[in-house]
Amino acid sequence: MTHLTPHAPHATFNAANAANAANATNAATFTPTFSPAFSPAFSHAFSHACARVASRVLAAAALPVLALVVATSAQAGSHNMLPRTPLVAYQQECAACHMAYAPGFLPAQSWTHMMGGLDKHYGTDASLDAATVQQISTWLTAHAGTYKRVAEAPPDDRMTRSAWFERKHRKIDPQVWQHAAVKSRANCMACHTRADKGNCDDDSVSFPAGLPLRYRLGWRD
Repeated sequence: MTHLTPHAPHATFNAANAANAANATNAATFTPTFSPAFSPAFSHAFSHACARVASRVLAAAALPVLALVVATSAQAGSHNMLPRTPLVAYQQECAACHMAYAPGFLPAQSWTHMMGGLDKHYGTDASLDAATVQQISTWLTAHAGTYKRVAEAPPDDRMTRSAWFERKHRKIDPQVWQHAAVKSRANCMACHTRADKGNCDDDSVSFPAGLPLRYRLGWRD
């Protein structure tokens, strides 16, 4: 019986290959070099193996960058729309009468107009001294919504009349707004348990106590 010893040349990852790998921007651009003594089949197989290794190395190197991008995206489109640094004056003055709405719910135009007419604030005189008005107005406009759904000021600068609010609540029975557990379309906390944190996601919605079950339709739409 003839014993066949396969020819398995020992490829050396030489300086040229190291340079190629270091300069490669992706797996497809990495091409190792071989000695003429290597067979075409071996060269082809080794090239594929090196490409796989390079692909894994590049993927591992990209993970920190990807994590940073995801974190940044999450921050930019965060569901908690209140700024990280709240304004004490806004909480004290505005939340004394109603929930301190997240600035991102309205465009800067709405906040500017609203803060300029506090003496007629939806039927109430909510006047403040000039310094406080300036402080709150500057903070609100700096953190106002800039994304597509709040690009335009809603009628009367009312968040509850904005197109996105109407769309999200289109299946809510009108009687719900009048119920004792809700009272008003502006009473976000009646259903959105984290609305005071600027979070109105569906996963934070709670069915108001005492509201008839027949009104559940569209609650998580």
